[in-house]
Amino acid sequence: MKKNLETTTKKFTLEELLVAHAKVKTGADFPKYIKEIKLLGLVTYEYMVEDGSVTYLGHNGYQVKSRAKYTPLKISKAANADLLKYTITIHQQGKTDFKTFCNAAAEAGVEKWIIDTQNMFCNYVDLEGNLMVAEPIPADEY
Repeated sequence: MKKNLETTTKKFTLEELLVAHAKVKTGADFPKYIKEIKLLGLVTYEYMVEDGSVTYLGHNGYQVKSRAKYTPLKISKAANADLLKYTITIHQQGKTDFKTFCNAAAEAGVEKWIIDTQNMFCNYVDLEGNLMVAEPIPADEY
């Protein structure tokens, strides 16, 4: 019981999350990153493709926000799930860097992605709030 209580009360800092994210060089590194931030107490986060800002959510309503990371991108109004699936595939294979992935996601019409560390999914959402792709996060790779 004590271990569960520690998990639900642990509060992460933006600095801890940024250190973990700095280790990600390609999509192939992503599962290890998710494991690390989950251990910090992160439950979910929303990444805004337009500017790279993130809202990180922990237990009991705890949240931390980051600022914009880059000059705003134009998000396509025409959501294209097939283009997004291709973009995800090549990124997971390590063929693109993170900025290239963000640019391609914007072209595919992704407004944001939501990482769910409890159910181990990355959900890509368009400007209308529609789920474009629900990508399982591989847990067996770490």
